[in-house]
Amino acid sequence: MKNEKISLNGVELHPFSSESELLNYVDFHKGILVAINAEKILHATDETRAIINRNIGYCDGAGAQLALQQKGYKDACKIPGCELWLKIVQRFHHEKSFYLVGSTQEIIDSTVSKLKEEFPVIQIKGFRDGYIRTEEERSALIDDIVAKKPDVVFVAMGSPKQELLMEEIQKRHPAIYQGLGGSFDVYTGFVERAPRWWVDHNLEFAYRLIKQPKRITRQIHLVRYAYWLAAKKL
Repeated sequence: MKNEKISLNGVELHPFSSESELLNYVDFHKGILVAINAEKILHATDETRAIINRNIGYCDGAGAQLALQQKGYKDACKIPGCELWLKIVQRFHHEKSFYLVGSTQEIIDSTVSKLKEEFPVIQIKGFRDGYIRTEEERSALIDDIVAKKPDVVFVAMGSPKQELLMEEIQKRHPAIYQGLGGSFDVYTGFVERAPRWWVDHNLEFAYRLIKQPKRITRQIHLVRYAYWLAAKKL
């Protein structure tokens, strides 16, 4: 199990060599899993670096994987967050309990229904949508999680909002936490993920760009990341 962390533009992540290595690690080291990709490395600020470095950063994208391999971690693997959370469920659903937060009410309801269908013995101790409008709602959510003591908490609200909420909860209840962004939307079919060929060939970003041309304003910055890799500036 890898306790070491590697810094990429000041962003620290663990060079896990497999999904099973990561799963074994979080089984013994409770904490917050944070997906690291090229965009997070490229656009890191003092605030986002601090959030990531306090927690368990893992390689979510090909850009981060290439940078780790360039630093000598040839077996560093890419572990997409939208797949990892389901690996956690598959691995631990017989022995651990879960709590889910995020997305719209329709999508979180569909997510819970689908999980119960696919994993009949799963223990879901609570769930709610990700639209927390008041401090009272936020406090009520945290109190509910603390009271029900789930072993695993998934929060799908986007970064850094989800990490800040998980850190607040973690102060009162140690558990395995993972931020999921839009993973519930993909899992329930409300959002289409790239076909497997594109994912396996590290071209998921290109597929998403074809489907959503407006993403070009975000993805054009990846040219700078490619330059950093070529110049070994990470």
